[in-house]
Formats: sequence, C-alpha cells, structure tokens
Amino acid sequence: MGYGRLGSTGTGGSSRPDILEDTSTPPTTTRKSKLKFLLIFSLTLILLSAVSVGLLVGLRTRSVGRMHRKPTQAISRTCSRTRYPTLCVNSLLDFPGALSASDKDLVHISVNMTLLRFNKALYIASDISNMDMETRVRSAYDDCLELLDDSVELLTRSLTSVSPSPDLNLAQAGSTQDVITWLSAALTNQDTCTEGFEEVNGFVKDQMGNRLKDLSELVSNCLAIYSAASGDDDFSGIPIQNRRRRMLESKDEEVGHFPKWLSGRDRMLLDMPVHGIQADIVVSKDGNGTYKTIAEAIKKAPEYSDRRTIIYVREGKYAEDNLKVGRKKRKLMFIGDGKGKTVISGGKSVYDKVTTFHTASFAATGAGFIARDISFENWAGPSKHQAVALRVGADHAVVYQCNIIGYQDTLYVHSQRQFFRECDVYGTVDFIFGNAAVVFQNCSLYARKPMATQKNTITAQNRKDPNQNTGISIHACRVVATPELEASKGSFPTYLGRPWKMYSRTVYMQSYMGDHIHPRGWLEWNANFALDTLYYGEYMNFGPGAALGQRVKWPGYRVITSTAEASKFTVAQFIYGSSWLPATGVAFLAGLST
Repeated sequence: MGYGRLGSTGTGGSSRPDILEDTSTPPTTTRKSKLKFLLIFSLTLILLSAVSVGLLVGLRTRSVGRMHRKPTQAISRTCSRTRYPTLCVNSLLDFPGALSASDKDLVHISVNMTLLRFNKALYIASDISNMDMETRVRSAYDDCLELLDDSVELLTRSLTSVSPSPDLNLAQAGSTQDVITWLSAALTNQDTCTEGFEEVNGFVKDQMGNRLKDLSELVSNCLAIYSAASGDDDFSGIPIQNRRRRMLESKDEEVGHFPKWLSGRDRMLLDMPVHGIQADIVVSKDGNGTYKTIAEAIKKAPEYSDRRTIIYVREGKYAEDNLKVGRKKRKLMFIGDGKGKTVISGGKSVYDKVTTFHTASFAATGAGFIARDISFENWAGPSKHQAVALRVGADHAVVYQCNIIGYQDTLYVHSQRQFFRECDVYGTVDFIFGNAAVVFQNCSLYARKPMATQKNTITAQNRKDPNQNTGISIHACRVVATPELEASKGSFPTYLGRPWKMYSRTVYMQSYMGDHIHPRGWLEWNANFALDTLYYGEYMNFGPGAALGQRVKWPGYRVITSTAEASKFTVAQFIYGSSWLPATGVAFLAGLST
C-alpha cells in the first residue's frame, strides 16, 4: 500500500558488494627480488599453517571442553528465565568465574560479558570505516557505529549500578528502573542498527552481520536476568512500580499550573517571559547573538556537564543540516521565541538514500535534553515517505510547548524516558513512533491529509522484548484532524496505532478523540502479527471518536476499567517522572486527575 514502516520507498541498496577491488598490477621485479619474495612467502605459509593447526586444536579443545562442562544449577536456573537460554548457557560457560558464581553474581557477570562483547563489536566494526560505501550503506553503517557507542555507555552505567565498587559515590549508581531503562535502550539501539541494513545488500551488510551477531539476544538475556533478580514483575504487560517508591496521591499535587513540590525559582523560571531568562548561549541569525547557527552553539556547549546549559534560539527559520545533540552533550536546554517563531527545519527523507534514523531535522541523545517554545519541522512532504522532524533518544528528556510538524514518521521517540507537554504534533503515517518510555500530556495530535492510497496511523510503537519498560502513553490530550483532513475525512481513515513490533504497547487515557478516528480504533500491521502479544488500552476517553462499541477484538486490546491499571501509565509510575521532572521546571500531572 506504499505506507509501511519500511515500505516501497525506492531507496533499496544495490546488491553490488560495497568494496573496491585493487586491480592494479605490481611493478616488475628482478630475479633476486622474486626469489627473496618466494622465500618469504614460503616461510609465511609455513607459519600460517602452524598457526592454523594450533587454532584448530585450540578450538577443538575448547569445543570438547565445553561439551564436558555442564552448567551449574545457578547457570541453569538463571538462563531458564531468558528468551535465548542456549546462548545464555554457552556464553556463561565461556566466561571466567561463571562456574563458581551464585545467582546474584551471574547478574553482574551477564552484564559484564555483554559489555565486553559490545566493546569488541564496536572495535572490529570500526575496521571497515574507511571503505568506499554507497550513500545508503554508509548511512546504515554510521548509524550502527553511533548506536554501538551509545550502547557501550548504557551498558557501562548498568554494570556500575548492578555491582557498584566500594569507592563509587552512591549518587552515581542507577536505580532498578534506571538499569532496566538503559538495558532496554541498548536493545532498541541494536534493533535500529539491524533495521538500517534491511533494504541493502553487499559486503558491508554481511560484514556487519557477522560482527554484530548475537548482540540483541545477549542484551535481551541481560534484561531478563536483571528484571527477574530485581523483582520487576510484569502483569499482563503492565510495569509494576518499584515497591520502595511511594505512590503519589493525585490530590493537592499542583499549585496553579505547577506541582507544589517545585521550587519557587523553578516556578518563576516557567512563569517568566522567554526574554527574561538568562541564557548561556544566544543564537541569532542576524549576528547579534553569541553564534549565528545552532550547530555552532551545540559544538561550543560543554561535554559531560552536571550543570544546566541554556541555549536561547531567537526568532527565525534555521534550516541547518541534521542538527544533533550527541550523548556527550548533557543537560542542554533549548529555548525559542515560541511555536512558529523559532523554527528548526529540514527536508531529508529516505528518498535521499539515508536511513529513517538519519533523516531527523533535529536529534538529541544527550541525557537531560529539554526543548521549549520551538517548532521542529520536516518539509519533505508525504510523497517522500519516512522523514523525521524530531528524534529523541535522550534519557530524562522534556519537550515543552513545541510544534513537531511532518507527514510520515514525524516524531521518533527512539528510546529511554521522555515527557512531552503542551506540544502539537502533526503527521500522517506512524507519525509518533519508536521505543521510548514516553508520556504525552496536554498535547494536540493532528492527523493530516495523506496521499491518496494511504491510511493515517497516529502511533507505531516498537517494543520488541516483553522485559523492556517501554511504551507510548497519551494522557489528557486532544486527538484531532487538521482542517484539510476534516474536509475529506471520509476518504482517509485514521487509526490510533498499529503494532510495529511483537510487544507493541500504547495507551490513550482521558483524551478527546475527534470523529475522524475509525470506529475500529486500531489497525493491523500485517495480518495477525502481534495481535495476541501487544498491549493496547483505552481509559475514559471522550468525544465522537472514543466510542468503544466497534473497537477491535484482538486478544491484546483492552478497555481499561481499573484506576490502578490505568495509573501504571501515568507520569509518576510509567516514567517515574516524580523523581526527575521537578528539576526541569516543567509543569506536569503525576497521576490521573485532570
């Protein structure tokens, strides 16, 4: 139908091997040089033969050794909790100390082993970086290197938290939910890397496939082992809150527009006009700021900072090429002059022979990223298919009072914990997609008029593993049509979502739904795929599109009637926002009350 996530876009890679052969001939040599060359060549062959024999003997010994070694009860018990038990057993048998380890020790060992494998994969994958590659292949390759590098960081932080050293400051160690978030993100990264090569063929794809073999399965096993050990149960796909945390009561949570526990300074910062905020860096196209471009401001911002850096972007349209806040640029806050005034714009799409991941007009992976009063847009148009306006893979990210405008794949909520408040999101096909743990609150989701053969789908959530703490929660929002679609809504059905991956999870709660929403509510991805493993829920929605009488009858779909069940998808419980959102100064509702 031409509107699939990786549908017919005309950007498939060539089957030609992506490597150039050296066809030049060696210069003429003297007889003496030839004899010398043959002697060296013969000696090299002898040495290589000896090494090969040694390697074969070593491999045989290792293989026989593994056959004679049986997993301990602790290993068998630990691996029985994973989705890939055979890989789990074999990988642990090869790891020093595993045979004498307890169940608790194996949690640390599994993360350590996986981190070492990722480090090795990143190192050997870098070997082919100087190879000549076609544009589409290079895009997928670069994505993988970036995602591998991010995953090494996530696994390192997880390892530190799983088994902190005696001299570690406890404030640096992550909580149970932190570790599950980081492991979930590492798995999503690997999945994204693999997807990038789906539409290409050739040497680079084959080489990357060999170098990255089993990484997704190893992270999945880590996630299962850690979740079981930490008691992070999963009830029908709903994350159970850590019992050590106090559930916030919904009453008296807010003072005016903001939670009562926000500091006076934070409330003042939010109530203050943009021009009254003291910025560290000012971007202005007319040259009256610190820099003329956003790219320069990002480059000059500090790395690994524990202090908030405020970048004020004055009114104007900034058409810069694929802006990115990398993982080293932590705690950056971008403030504009308002929706439609400060505009960050781009036009990349998969038609430019790049991956969907690579099309983002603006991307952020640095933890603590905040954007306020800015419009992010991708103007590629519906005919160019996947074209991302904003991609976020930053933990504890907040997007506040912003526009995100595009058509297909407008907003890529890629990974980790995110919160969107009072934002307007425009799109057609899968226009909110990804595998973050994300809550949208008091937002307006606008379906636009798509191409003639397309259907609109608001969400495409891609939770791949049942142990990932990810999903899309849409709470107290407005689900509406643009005037253009409103005039022809009978010809273009709009659905609340469709399952991109096996354990797709999306809920709509206490939200208004316009009559452009199809009575069935949800759309299949491909026949019966994921219909019994997904989790799609609706709770106390209203409006003409919220009627439940003709909704789908899938095993994984449910009308939520329990307040306790719905509460699992609130800010307080789903993204544990009560522990980190106050410091951002952004207003939010922790519970269900509106």
